Amino acid sequence: MQFTVIARDDTAPGTLDRRMAHRPEHLEGLFAGKKDGSIIDGGAIIGEDGNMAGSVMLYEAEDRAALDALLAAEVFYREKVWKDIEIIPIRRVPWPE
Repeated sequence: MQFTVIARDDTAPGTLDRRMAHRPEHLEGLFAGKKDGSIIDGGAIIGEDGNMAGSVMLYEAEDRAALDALLAAEVFYREKVWKDIEIIPIRRVPWPE
């Protein structure tokens, strides 16, 4: 199954600093997920001030429980950078090669 995860960052003071402090680990996880096929694509949500304010991720997981396990391992989730998380099951278009 594929899932879109829309994760908006907490708006509390210091959240952007926490995001930036944990960003190297976040990127490592993204690159590993892309390599193993659990992450299809993703990127940062940009706020009106031009700073990163969340993430949009496309995941491939066996089911919702497997996605929940992937999210539990995500540093932005663990460190409470992400606050409001919306999960939407999707079916991707099979683009020709």
